[in-house]
Amino acid sequence: MEGRSGVSFMKYTSVLSLFVVLLAYWFRSPQHAVLEDRLDTVLSSLLRAERKAGMNDVARPRVAIGFGGCVDLLVDGVSLLNKISLPPTDQPLHHDYIENAQQLAQSFAYFFAPGAAAERFVINDTLFHELVEASRELPGNRWSIGGNAPVMAGRMANEGCDVLLGGSFSPDFTDVLSQHITVAGNVVEEPDIHLILEYPSGASWGPYTSRRANRYIVHSDDHNPYLASMEDFAEKLKDFNPDLLVVGGLQMMDSFPFQSRERETLLSRLATLLSSSSPQTGVHFEMASFVEEDLMEDLIRLVVPYADSLGMNEQELPNLLSLLKGSNITVLSDPNPRVATVLDQMRELYRILNQRHINAKAANGETDTNRANAKGRPLTRLHVHTLAFQAMIVTHGSQWKNTMSATAKASLTANRHVCGSADIDPSKARLIMDDSFSVSRQEGSQRIPLQETRPVSCWDEEDYHICVAPVLVCTEVYQTAGGGDNISAAGLVLQI
Repeated sequence: MEGRSGVSFMKYTSVLSLFVVLLAYWFRSPQHAVLEDRLDTVLSSLLRAERKAGMNDVARPRVAIGFGGCVDLLVDGVSLLNKISLPPTDQPLHHDYIENAQQLAQSFAYFFAPGAAAERFVINDTLFHELVEASRELPGNRWSIGGNAPVMAGRMANEGCDVLLGGSFSPDFTDVLSQHITVAGNVVEEPDIHLILEYPSGASWGPYTSRRANRYIVHSDDHNPYLASMEDFAEKLKDFNPDLLVVGGLQMMDSFPFQSRERETLLSRLATLLSSSSPQTGVHFEMASFVEEDLMEDLIRLVVPYADSLGMNEQELPNLLSLLKGSNITVLSDPNPRVATVLDQMRELYRILNQRHINAKAANGETDTNRANAKGRPLTRLHVHTLAFQAMIVTHGSQWKNTMSATAKASLTANRHVCGSADIDPSKARLIMDDSFSVSRQEGSQRIPLQETRPVSCWDEEDYHICVAPVLVCTEVYQTAGGGDNISAAGLVLQI
């Protein structure tokens, strides 16, 4: 008798649960239903666009990526500052590097309120050690492989590439890398630790409230600035014969106390490595958070000219453009720029860098391909990733293929990484890109509507192709750090 009562009760409970679900679906607001349906359609359309250029029918591309790596310790940024009893400052300020706790508070507040990503070198070893120890004690802290090169390598290996990774790592570090990653570099006993102070949208610290989820990174790295793996990487590169050569992690040199001309010597060696690469090998340079003008000028002279592909975010784009136009570095830009603004900046950057390349060739007077390569390459690919959208410019007739699919994949990867799941859940996403956008800020410019069934908008201009895709912005953030590296790497995979 009791058994039958239990079964009846379970049946009743199941029926009641189903009724509640159906009732909730029936009475959901029409506006909410429209938004849900729209997200579903955009997602399925982006997935379809991504699949148009799959990796199943091609040999594994070979990608060489340098330099460096670290171990990331991820914590809630506000919790860490509270843990060390660092009160909110009443004076948000930009600092090129961090000397003391007061500067840390000022610098964190400067970037926290607008929700802009930043990375700073801490020259005070005692302060950095205190931050690390406090982070170890925080509940919910997480450790992960860090550094631009290892993160991009991991993404590309997972997406179907064989990777040569340049960096000096500990045995524990290399043990957790994909079997499709080969390491070139020295062995170190202890890897450098980078602290990732994450915060969600709407987080509060004293009078400050973050406009979007992002991270503030601090490190006291004394290995990676020296590009110690470059010699071994260059040697292994000869037999590896990559389809693509990627350079990242150079922000470790920013504000680092090198000896006189030591940094320039290192970058000159890198320039020699890049200029000696085969013309058939694509070269991609991944930008980062740079604040030291001397370093940026060295990069513009010794690295950027040898890359035919560049990747960057909405902060790094105006930063590089400003310096190329003769102005100062822009430490903080709009973290949520309009599409038209970004496209105009991309066009201008594309034009300036290619004009510099033409001028260099003319000054050199070389026509032989190999000798001309020593003076650099034209920029044929530019990828800018923002919170709301992805944008790419690709030169007509260049080696970069599948631009529409690559832009879609970059967009999807943004959600996958930040939400921490390969499967995208539309209930944990939202569209913040406008329903239509102007292709330029110039008066009378064409407006392009966002079509749910064809969300990647592509068109031709001058000698290049442009694609723009909306991002399904993750609303339940797992991790923002490494987002740009994952997004850039995923976009590149389909284009080589």
